[in-house]
Amino acid sequence: MKPESKRYTTTVGSREITVETGKLAAQAGGAVTVRLSDTVIFATATMGGVREGIDFFPLSVDYEERMYATGKIPGSFFRREGRPGTDAILTARLTDRPIRPLFPKGMRNEVQIIMYSLSSDAENPIDVLGITAASAALTISDVPWNGPIAAVRIGRLDGQFIINPTFAELEQSDLDLRLAGSRDAILMVECGAREIPEDVMVAALELGHQSIQPLIALQEKMAAEIGKPKREAIYGKIDEEIHAKVFDYIVPQMHALLEQPLSKDAFNSGMGSLREQTVAELVPAEEIESRGATFRAVNDAFSEAEETVVRDRILNMGKRPDGRASTEIRPIWCEVDLSPRAHGSGLFTRGETQVLTLTTLGTLSEAQEIDALSPVDSKRYMHHYNFPPFSVGEVRPLRGQNRREVGHGALAERALDPVIPKEAEFPYALRLVSEVLASNGSSSMASVCGSTLSLMDAGVPIKAPVAGVAMGLVMEGDKYSVLTDIQGVEDHLGDMDFKVAGTRAGITALQMDIKVSGLSRAIMAQALDQAHQARLAILDEMLAVIAAPRPDLKPHAPRITTVKIPIDKIGALIGPGGKNIRGLQEETKTKIDVEEDGTVYIASTDGIGAEMARERIEALTESPQLGRIYTGKVVRVTDFGAFVEIIPGIDGMCHISQLDSERVNKVEDVCSLGDELTVMVTGIDPMGKIRLSRQAVLDGWTLEEAQERDRPGSGRSGSGGRPSGGRSSGDRDRRGGGRSGGDRGGRR
Repeated sequence: MKPESKRYTTTVGSREITVETGKLAAQAGGAVTVRLSDTVIFATATMGGVREGIDFFPLSVDYEERMYATGKIPGSFFRREGRPGTDAILTARLTDRPIRPLFPKGMRNEVQIIMYSLSSDAENPIDVLGITAASAALTISDVPWNGPIAAVRIGRLDGQFIINPTFAELEQSDLDLRLAGSRDAILMVECGAREIPEDVMVAALELGHQSIQPLIALQEKMAAEIGKPKREAIYGKIDEEIHAKVFDYIVPQMHALLEQPLSKDAFNSGMGSLREQTVAELVPAEEIESRGATFRAVNDAFSEAEETVVRDRILNMGKRPDGRASTEIRPIWCEVDLSPRAHGSGLFTRGETQVLTLTTLGTLSEAQEIDALSPVDSKRYMHHYNFPPFSVGEVRPLRGQNRREVGHGALAERALDPVIPKEAEFPYALRLVSEVLASNGSSSMASVCGSTLSLMDAGVPIKAPVAGVAMGLVMEGDKYSVLTDIQGVEDHLGDMDFKVAGTRAGITALQMDIKVSGLSRAIMAQALDQAHQARLAILDEMLAVIAAPRPDLKPHAPRITTVKIPIDKIGALIGPGGKNIRGLQEETKTKIDVEEDGTVYIASTDGIGAEMARERIEALTESPQLGRIYTGKVVRVTDFGAFVEIIPGIDGMCHISQLDSERVNKVEDVCSLGDELTVMVTGIDPMGKIRLSRQAVLDGWTLEEAQERDRPGSGRSGSGGRPSGGRSSGDRDRRGGGRSGGDRGGRR
């Protein structure tokens, strides 16, 4: 029997969104599809049991991009989807961030969110729909969760905001803001922008939060009508007696430790010693060995005491762990040109966070090809972020890039993209790699700063330098403190991670994750204002090291020469099976890329090779011009004349009467197959047939003279005298250079 399907529809902005459930995946805890136009995403939410000994909440959120959604067969060797691509990873992270804080504190059951793309119309982005889909699946499921939430995208065209813009609208938009929130608060923001002012950003955030309210109401209606009863979850137990003992024992000692400004190592080692001391004092020896219930309870209580003390000192005493004021930035120092062979390098150090970014310039053919659901099929600017274990003093296996590294790289890429020069101005592919060498908070924003230095060191003509800073928040009730340039412990124990990057003119990227509800406009405005002031101060430090992009590329960076050829000549340049272009690249030691519009890019670190390639390409692809003199090879000999290839693949006929200044009885008396002749183009008929004259070159005629003397009935021009002045030495040289087999036979 076919199951009954329930469909719920609402309008967000001017677009209709439909949530459907009941038809698919009946054995999942909750399953829905969310549809906008012909873009459909499917999401499930399921809860399992508890793994033995687990002391954290094991939530996993996965999104798998199915290529059938847009009618494509995957491009891999296996012709099936492999590991998630960058877009899929970012969509999964985007969904994870706002739903994770709403699970009950202390929950230990495994929860899994799985999403598939079922349909993609290549017009509407699918990522924000995934957040709403995951929330709806959780809301109607048996999984304990304090939702619902919803998400929306805000763009801006000609100063007007657009709700859920299409891909085409986003191309023209100066804002791409993705926002998720509950009925009362914004929980997550991911944003790229083209130097948007802070007040515009606040207005966009407010509009985004208003726009999600219909989706919140829709899910509340679903929960009331078809929601399953929530299952009993298992929680980490708090032993109130042990909790009180730990607080009484350790809180005064924590305050004493934090009375002096502490570096990351000093803070961690000091807290580590206090933890060991607390365990030794309050846990029986046999439980320490077995790591039993009392041991775990004391450790949990210690962590909570640490959070309470650090937050209390910030909020009520104005004291941060390292002694800074709330708006103070850690000391900064920078360098450029650290790598002698990289095309650009920049080192940015802020406090105990240090990032080295290296720039590589390549040809446009080295742009990344993208096999995804979005209409973007390649990108020429790439940013990669690596976070090795030594950067935080740890040892662990290297297993390739993880989801966090992908996300941080994408954030830095988004921050710098608005200032990267356009392809027409700077026809290079760019790859930036940020190596985190030391980390104590805000390494992604340090990557933005190091990347700006690296680009300027490479000589990339960026529109403006970009800097970034991470803001934090500690909030209890109506009391709060906004922190500039947060370090690791403030990120971990605080209520907000608010990363802002931009130029002096405005914001280029923003990422915000909030753990509390009720974030007001005043708090957002204050955080953005503090970030703006910090950004200006950081830019001053960076520009003191390198004030502007270098005027020239590094000597070992490729130089790209641009040549424009007619579209109908592309085939002649490439040749059968690429034969011509491969041979030209090998001969000139260059790399040549040809665009569909006839633009040819020649890349070389050798100026001579690039110039040689340019000349050859122009010769290969030029069209014959009336009056122009060419030196070509004889490709066919007939009784009435010789056919001379003046341009590769293009030949013309030089009539026997135009082969010499004197009468020619046989074509072979002047030239043979394979000989070189220097000739003038004297005619091109509507069918493209070309008429040539060697006599015009020998006698120094103008085009008009050549055409007049070559006209039927004009008489044998070669039998009479030459134009006054005769041939110059150059003419005689051309004559000698142009004659071969036929010349050796003598003239008659």
